[in-house]
Amino acid sequence: MQLKDYQEDAIEELLEATKRLLNYENQKLVLKAPTGSGKTIIMAEFLKQLAENPEIRQPLSFIWTAPRKLHIQSKEKLENYFEESRALKCSFFEDLDDRRIDENEILFFNWESINKKDNVYIRDNEQEFNLSKVIERTKEEGRDIILVIDEAHHHATSTISQRLISDIGPRLTIEVSATPTLQGDEIVNVHLEDVKAAGMIKKAVVINDEIENFLKNNKIISGLRTGSEEKVLDLAIKKRKKLVNAFNKENVTMINPLILVQLPDRRSQIEDEVKERIIKYLKDKHNISVENGKLGVYLSENYENLENITKNESEVEVLIFKQAITIGWDCPRAQILVLFRFWKSLTFSIQTVGRIMRMPELHHYEERPTLNYAYVYTNLENIEIQEDIAKDYITIFTSKRIKDYKSINLLSYYSKRQRERTRLDPRFINIFLKTAKEEKIKDKINIKSQKFDQDFIAKAELEDIDVKGKLPIVAEKRVKYIASSLDLQKLLDYFARDSLPPEFYPEDRSIARVKESIYRLFEKTFGLTYENEEKIVSILLDEKNIDYFKSLINIAKQKYQAEVTKKEKELNLVEDWNVPEIMNFNINYFRSDKKRSVMQPFYGDERWKTEKAFMELLEKSESVEWWFKNGDRDAIFFAVPYDNGDKKPFYVDFIVKLKDGRIGLFDTKVGLTKQVAGPKMDGLFKYVQSENKKGKKLFGGIVANTDTRNYRGRWVYFDKTIDEFRDSEMNNWEDLEL
Repeated sequence: MQLKDYQEDAIEELLEATKRLLNYENQKLVLKAPTGSGKTIIMAEFLKQLAENPEIRQPLSFIWTAPRKLHIQSKEKLENYFEESRALKCSFFEDLDDRRIDENEILFFNWESINKKDNVYIRDNEQEFNLSKVIERTKEEGRDIILVIDEAHHHATSTISQRLISDIGPRLTIEVSATPTLQGDEIVNVHLEDVKAAGMIKKAVVINDEIENFLKNNKIISGLRTGSEEKVLDLAIKKRKKLVNAFNKENVTMINPLILVQLPDRRSQIEDEVKERIIKYLKDKHNISVENGKLGVYLSENYENLENITKNESEVEVLIFKQAITIGWDCPRAQILVLFRFWKSLTFSIQTVGRIMRMPELHHYEERPTLNYAYVYTNLENIEIQEDIAKDYITIFTSKRIKDYKSINLLSYYSKRQRERTRLDPRFINIFLKTAKEEKIKDKINIKSQKFDQDFIAKAELEDIDVKGKLPIVAEKRVKYIASSLDLQKLLDYFARDSLPPEFYPEDRSIARVKESIYRLFEKTFGLTYENEEKIVSILLDEKNIDYFKSLINIAKQKYQAEVTKKEKELNLVEDWNVPEIMNFNINYFRSDKKRSVMQPFYGDERWKTEKAFMELLEKSESVEWWFKNGDRDAIFFAVPYDNGDKKPFYVDFIVKLKDGRIGLFDTKVGLTKQVAGPKMDGLFKYVQSENKKGKKLFGGIVANTDTRNYRGRWVYFDKTIDEFRDSEMNNWEDLEL
């Protein structure tokens, strides 16, 4: 997994905060990161950089605790992450050498087990092999302990837990949670919007999609509250089939969307009867059963078809489970959650919907927006939404396009989403090889010269890359090296790492891209393969050759950046844009009676008085067939291109369809200045002129009222270029006659 920019930011903040807090005793650092943001990966890379950081002089040992069996999953993930770098060693209690935690070793624990006083790891024994003795020995050897508490909101606040933390006596405690309950000496906050923008999680969770819900006394009244469990299942399965079709149209056939049917932890006869009824109904009505592999069961008394269930291509379509599975369970193909009314009541939070938030391919699908959302179907009567980030993330209202809508097929634009700017992706290798050919590197390199630059070796050793032996300085002939091939590999790692800054961050994957580029160059140009690694590294680091390679990498980096920037500036086209069929809104939106809105019912946030006044004008007009309140993101909404140094999309506020066939494009503005809106005005003007030459009937521009206080004046719009615009003057604006 290539680290996202927000992950790199969080890692840098964690590292800087840790450097500060390690100067004091008994400090606490909190990482607050939403479900699906990659908390474990963030922590793994942070611990790696912490272990390798030359500014951290005191030796460190680590303890990682987590609830239930999450510590096992975390250990596996971190071991995989450290497999190449060997930056840290991951151990369970029984793996410890000499009954203490080594430097840069992580001891993984199940928190509930060590919370029990009679636990074998806690109580005294003849072998003196218990947690307190392990910690005592570790500290006696001069190492400070950093305690990581994963999913801290589950267990870090209890009296027993606080006593245990005190007994461990860590120099620094790091609490990791999507919803931390305690404050820390410092907090690193990963914002939900950044995680969404990176394509790591769904854009929102929709409750009862296409079913009308209501809001009463800040509680959601489900539109399915009188419906049966069977009806709820039918809707979920219907949505799953639509998602499968959307993936097929996206040419993504290996992702099989999963429905989660969640039962409460408590068990009663009624719930068991409902469970059996559900299983029978799924088999009889939808041909989904344990026998044919389409139904999975994860209950304390029953486990079925779970072997490959988290894999995208798994055949399981529905999983019945209880709440316990929600902690640490990672199944990105899970996209629909079903909850039945025998939950009685439930407060929706990010934790509730956490298992359906992840994106299976870690990016959004621009042309298939339905794939970018998760869905909850429930016949719960009352639903509360917790006052956390869930309030903005969970959508409860659905608005549909009117049935007699006729396509308008507008040309629309949206930005290409560039996922990484500070990392090298595979494109760099081809750019590097092409640059080598253009720079005639073959003519500049002397493959017989293998004399190491002594300054380079000294610098590498100074950077502590663990070069074990002194590499001999050799002349123009092949010799047997005293140093191992591992030492040469470390020197190559150092060279690749040192060549990346300042433009690119020297993380593992970017280093690997540089190394792969070098190996490919030697194979294509000099016929030397991986088996000739010693010779390749010797030629590369030769004091006569090394500057040519440094120059080549710098030129390739510049070309790579130009390529990335060029793609960022490009806009994608939607040839035949139309008003979206369905839109979803969260609890911050209000329903209002707007008969001419193309989306029914209409939901707005009423933030801007100008927009509200303009909608009143449109509602009164007999010339308006319909109007659409546009959004401001992605390909879902309409935008025209404009140039503000870079090509960008301009999302106008309103699209108005008149009965005479004309389409108005209007953007409401107050206190408008040439500096603020100039490029957008020109972009809209050029777009209207260009499309009308193709036969469209477009008009519009920036719209305003001459009475900016009460909106009782004339409505006018500016449909010219910025050259004719005058700040605070409306003499050359056109009257808007609707």
